[in-house]
Amino acid sequence: MKLIIAEKPDQGMKLAAPFSFKKKDSYVEIAPNSIFPKGAFLTWAVGHLCELVPPEEYNSSWKKWDLAMLPIIPDKFQHRVMKSKWKQFKVIKDLVHHPNVTEIIMAGDAEREGEAIVRIILKQCGNKKPLKRLWISSLTENAVKQGFQKLLEGKETETIYFEALSRACADWLIGMNASRAYTLLIQKKGIKDVFSVGRVQTPTLALIVKREKEIENFQSKDFWEIVAEFNINGKKFHGKWHKENETRLDNEQMAARIRAFCEGKPAVIQDVEKERKEYLPPYLFNLSSLQATANKLYKFSPKKTLDIAQKLYVKGFISYPRSDSSFVTKEEAALFKTTLAKLSSFDSFQSYFPLPKASIEQDRRYVNEKKVTDHYAIIPTEQVVDPAKLQADERKIYELIVKRLIAAHYDKAIYDYTTIHTKVDGRADFISKGKEQIELGWRQVIFDREEKNEDEQLLPSLQQGEQGITEQVKVKKGQTQPPKRYTEGQLITLMKTAGKYVEDQELQAVLKQTEGLGTEATRAGIISILKDRNYIEVKKNVVYPTQKGMLLIEAVGNTILASPEMTAKWEQRLQEIGIGKASPQQFMDSVKKLSNKIVMDAMNEEKGWDFSQIDVSSIGSSFPGAKPSKKSRSLGKCPVCSGSIVDKGTFYGCSNYKENECKFNVSKKILGKNITQKYIRELLKNGKTEKIQGFKKDDKTFDAKLQLQAGKVSFLFEK
Repeated sequence: MKLIIAEKPDQGMKLAAPFSFKKKDSYVEIAPNSIFPKGAFLTWAVGHLCELVPPEEYNSSWKKWDLAMLPIIPDKFQHRVMKSKWKQFKVIKDLVHHPNVTEIIMAGDAEREGEAIVRIILKQCGNKKPLKRLWISSLTENAVKQGFQKLLEGKETETIYFEALSRACADWLIGMNASRAYTLLIQKKGIKDVFSVGRVQTPTLALIVKREKEIENFQSKDFWEIVAEFNINGKKFHGKWHKENETRLDNEQMAARIRAFCEGKPAVIQDVEKERKEYLPPYLFNLSSLQATANKLYKFSPKKTLDIAQKLYVKGFISYPRSDSSFVTKEEAALFKTTLAKLSSFDSFQSYFPLPKASIEQDRRYVNEKKVTDHYAIIPTEQVVDPAKLQADERKIYELIVKRLIAAHYDKAIYDYTTIHTKVDGRADFISKGKEQIELGWRQVIFDREEKNEDEQLLPSLQQGEQGITEQVKVKKGQTQPPKRYTEGQLITLMKTAGKYVEDQELQAVLKQTEGLGTEATRAGIISILKDRNYIEVKKNVVYPTQKGMLLIEAVGNTILASPEMTAKWEQRLQEIGIGKASPQQFMDSVKKLSNKIVMDAMNEEKGWDFSQIDVSSIGSSFPGAKPSKKSRSLGKCPVCSGSIVDKGTFYGCSNYKENECKFNVSKKILGKNITQKYIRELLKNGKTEKIQGFKKDDKTFDAKLQLQAGKVSFLFEK
């Protein structure tokens, strides 16, 4: 008799669905059938039943957070059953040792984490019975039956267990030692908070903070552009002045002189360039591209997209969602015709049929067995569903996945790009750009939200040598803009490319999968951890680092902990462990050495830490020797009533408000800029601050000092 162990209850019931079974308490009993002649027991974990034991279980003295105890490095890692899940563990253990059970089938998710969950449970149970592995990418009844008929030997997937175990133990070592080291050292500076540091989360946070600093330090500059309206034999269009392909001038007077020179002058077409560009349909989805697309279109967080996709997978409507591949094998491609025929009957997709291409079985853009890793791309299964019957969010994700497959059966999209070069009065050069759609192709299925290019226009048909007049010329003033903050979807792509943000899928495909921060399955979780630990906040889908996040990265500095490249190399080594090309022991030896280095680096760097540019009051801190709490500590004398200005949470205000109703206050954020305690002290002491960069009003950015005038705060601009 076989014992099947699934990863979760809902997955377990899907595995039992093709067979006749009786439901028991926390397991089911499958009746004898052609696949299981003697029947089978089927039970499940509830996610992680076991956890790595805490430091004090290795050594009681490790319970206390003490720099002298670091680094904490156990001789051998151990697991324990979580107290809240002991009941389910007992069910599994009893079935493992059931006298009729002769073989155990590991049926966790077909990836390293699912492998580790089941193997660790079996190790805790003291299992000695032979193992087999169910490895499937969808939970349809056909896929489940075929999977049970083609079981892998337990040894065949052992290396991915070693990979998962190495990753978990390495993360424990780095997280435990780095978190304690930085928390204790930062607390020495009077900041009473706990700082979680992680192998993947910290370099990801460092990238977000780096972008924020780029924005803060950005110096906006004015520029001017000259735009002319041309009339060439009754054909009208506009063009932009340029010199050696540079359209911007930093001198307003020069721009005005060029405008005056060009207006009313003769114009001649010097050259007309035409270039045809062809755009192939996008690749099929992997998890990262699905998360990025859902975030761009619907503002779904990466975690929300993964959760929805997981539900669709468990229901049997899509293939395994945590895939890092955008390709399928010939076996999957052979099923597309049947799947698409079923989908064509639904109102949501009818308009896209009949398809221009009957099959893509021979198309290497989509069908490439060498590029299929543990799982193939995320695709709809043959167990189709009418999107109208799904919940609203499930419908959006399901339609995205289906439309990607439909678009793969469409022709390329073709556009003609035209560039016209116009010379005014033999001296001034202007350039005009336009785009013309030749073939809509796959874009009739997927409507990309392309950023509008204001320079592009519908250009008339013109020939070299045609002449006309420059009717009107305008000078347009603009300002250089800082880089934009990342959206959550862009952050997923940023993590995948180890800090090199690449939105274009064609370029993404060139990058090796091993160069990313984290894995396809863990990136959404890392972003959630950064939110939960108050290192980042997301406003209208835009990611901002908090003051706590800024402070941690200021402390970490340029140490190895902030390096995306180092973490990416770790991922590469871990994947090599997963395919049996690297030693888990050698990897762990290097991690132990690194843990020691991280602690030593933190101790050495601590002497040079400067948090003066960070609003530590928002983190709940008080500096050594400062007896008053953060809410009552005086920052200076009130300019109105001579009371004390103190931190009031979201603003700085007078401590005499209750006594004499003094209403003097300064907001902690003025025109998008954080006003730190340092600035307030300076303002109250000297009557003005140093120049503060990065105030923003409308679409403009400016620098100014803050000054006190008649008990009020105003801007002071230097001449």
